[in-house]
Order: sequence, then structure tokens, then C-alpha cells
Amino acid sequence: MKLHFKLLLTAGACAALAGCSSVSNTAQRLWPFGGDDERQAVASDGERVSILQFEESVEVSSALAGRPFNLPTPRAVTAWAQPGGTTENSIEHAQAGEAFRVAWRRDIGEGSGRTSQVTAPIVAADGRLFVLDGRNNVSAVDAASGRVVWRHAITNNEQDRRGLFSFGSGGGENQGFGGGVAVSDGRVFVTSGLRVVSALDAATGDVVWTSTVDTPVHGAPTVAGNRVYAVDIDNQVIAFDAATGNQSWSFQAIAEPARILRAASPAISGEIIIAPFSSGELVALRTSNGQQLWQQVLSRTNRTNALSEIRDIVGRPVVYQGAVYAGSHSGLFAAMDLRSGTPRWQLPIATLNAPWVAGDVVYVVSKAGEVITINRANGQVYWIYDLNEGRQRQEGGVLGLFDRTVRPIWSGPLLATNRLVLVSSEGEAVALDARTGTEQASLNLGGAAYIAPIAYNGMIYVLTDEGQLVAIQ
Repeated sequence: MKLHFKLLLTAGACAALAGCSSVSNTAQRLWPFGGDDERQAVASDGERVSILQFEESVEVSSALAGRPFNLPTPRAVTAWAQPGGTTENSIEHAQAGEAFRVAWRRDIGEGSGRTSQVTAPIVAADGRLFVLDGRNNVSAVDAASGRVVWRHAITNNEQDRRGLFSFGSGGGENQGFGGGVAVSDGRVFVTSGLRVVSALDAATGDVVWTSTVDTPVHGAPTVAGNRVYAVDIDNQVIAFDAATGNQSWSFQAIAEPARILRAASPAISGEIIIAPFSSGELVALRTSNGQQLWQQVLSRTNRTNALSEIRDIVGRPVVYQGAVYAGSHSGLFAAMDLRSGTPRWQLPIATLNAPWVAGDVVYVVSKAGEVITINRANGQVYWIYDLNEGRQRQEGGVLGLFDRTVRPIWSGPLLATNRLVLVSSEGEAVALDARTGTEQASLNLGGAAYIAPIAYNGMIYVLTDEGQLVAIQ
């Protein structure tokens, strides 16, 4: 039985390899589920929840239960150029997927397997979607029809010659996983577990430049101004000149070998870059020179779950109206002041997804599969919806003994036309009423999905683990 989600807990030796391709498929798909401790506490206005408390639970605020809140009006999204839509990883409210039915499905390349992983978010601009498959192939896809316009294979010729990717009998085949894409000014910027960062012509796929780095990059890049920013697996932020690929500066955070396979990209707001790390650090730097402005550690120890020691910030941080919102695997979600890093409020939420911030609220999907709707100003909770209620099942075991509970893994949300859209490891897309949490619709994607959907030109797009692109109208 294949485990559901692609997570990797890397050790020092594994980090030395480009992409850790020799790790077994079982290890790559380890899912560190905890128990009921992933439900959260309520923070009152200005209150900071102690990270040393263990037996906390999330409860809907009696003052907010059933009360309405403001959401921005849905607007057409005509570009999703960064992994999070914009450099701040904030789209607010998209107008897309109103009918909520599948328009088409297209295979765009290699899916996940023993030595390949689909981890990169989709980006979109100028009528095209840009995707990275499990074998480091970048494809430009017509957004209306799903037709592949061009495809380019990312390689590292120097490492091919040294045989660093010759695992198994394939010999010399590039198998470094991870990375991602962003598009800006007619170029597609690509990071890769192959230890290269590249710029391609968005119209043709031709290589503009390629820059070699010392360590694999498992997260997608963020492009702002004239620079490309990426975080490698040694927790180093590297800034590249977008025109030439030359490295402008770098910043080294605390190295942390225990990490999740999926990696987050930085957020950029004006002259500030917010970089997430597997150590649980969230660091603000100057975009011009990498000088540190402030630091917060989103870490919470849990005595009932040793995997809470994995502090990785896997979801992209979001910047919205002067605040930064981010959460970690170890169980701490926080709202912080953009300029100073001072926490406005904190909640013990374990999450592997980027939050969605719009109007009065922050939507967070916990590791346990709960959609938690939080008041953006004070951290109190409007409502909680358990996506896995009625969806989890028991399997395995003998004669009813030693069964294990299988829970779908959820990615998202996307706020589109007054609904929260989420996708699951069971191949399901679900739409919830964004104001009440009521489940309104679901559809079959045809394959497991571990990457949050995006909205573009009135459509919702999902990339499945099998490398299939699904368009929802």
C-alpha cells in the first residue's frame, strides 16, 4: 500500500546528495500525522499563546461563532506568475471555477515514482501555464486547451559527467527532485534539485542562462524587480541577477537536515524578503543586500509526538496589509508585523500549507485536515471544519487487528468565487462555502493531488501526482 504524502526526513548524508534520490519510496511518502493535539487554542486580542503548553485545543470563539465577516469581491486573475500568485503570496479572492466541473485533463510529463517527485506549484501568464514534472522537464501549456507548446529538460551536464545522479541501473539519468518555476518579463525561472537555476525564454523554452549552485534547491523561486530568490536545502537564501544569472548575495540560516520534501518559496514585499527555513526560522532580509532585519522561530515542542521536532516551515509565508502570516510543521502559526517581526498573535496550529488571507480572515488547513477560519485582527476562531470527518478509513491488519487509520491529506485552500477549494491525496477536489464552511461540491480529479490549486483566467488548475494537469471550469 502506497503511503499518501510525499514527505522526506533528510539526514546529513542524504543532504549531501543532489536530491537524495536513493531514499526509498516508502521514506519519501512518510506522513507524520499526529493525534488530536493538532487542534488549537484560542488567542485573545494581543495575547501570546505559550509554546510550552501541551494540552491545548482549538475552540470556536463564543464571541465570533455565527458572526459574519468581510471578504473582498471576487476578481479575475489574469496572471499567477509566482508560486503563491504574487510576490507577497497573496491573491485575496479569485473569480474562477464557478461551475466546478472538470473541463479537461492532460498529461504534461513524468509523475512521482521511486526516484521522481512532483512538487512544484503551477504558474501562469500570457495564456500559458508553466509546470515542472517529476523528471525536471519544464512545459509551457496552453491554458485554454491543455496543449503542450514547448518542453525543456533541465540538466546539469557537469554532474552528469561525474555520475552523481546514476542511481540504480539507469546510470547517468538526472534524478534530482524538487524545485519549481516562476515567470517574469517574458522569462521562466527554474530551480532544481539538480543544483542549477535557469532562465528560459517563455515563448520558446530556449535557455537564456544557467547558474550552478552548490546545494539542491527543492523550493520554487520568487522573482521581484531584477532578482531571483531561492532557498536551498542547507537553508541558504541566494539572490541571482535576473538578467545574467550571476549571484548577487547569499544569507545562511541555521542548517537543519530533518525536513519535509515539499519546500516553500520566499515572500517579497517592497524591499523586504521573508524567507522560511526547515529550522523553523522565519527571517526578514533586505532585498538589496541580504542584511537581516528580524527573525522569529515558529517552533513548538509536543511531548506526545516526536515528529513535532521537525520544525520545517513548508507553507509559503503570506504578506497582507503590513502583516506576515506563517505556520510550521511543529505546531505554531503566527501573525507578525512586517517591519519589526513582532508577533500580533500566535496559535499552536501544525500546518504544511500556505495560509490564505483575505478581508477579515485567515484560512489555515491544519495537518489533521481541519479548515480553521481565524479573525485576522485578534487570532480568534470563527469556525472549524473537519475535512476528514467521514472520509478516513481503516485498512490493513489481520482479522480486524492492527488496522491503521488512513486519512486523506489536504492541500490548499484557494479562495475562488466565495468558495474554498482544496484537493486531496485521495484524488478529490472539494468546495466549501467560504463564509460558513459548509461543503458545497466535490469532484474526482482522477489522481492524488498534493499541490494547492491555482486560479487563472476564470479556471482552476490542479497538477496531480501522476503528472496530469486538470482544468476545472
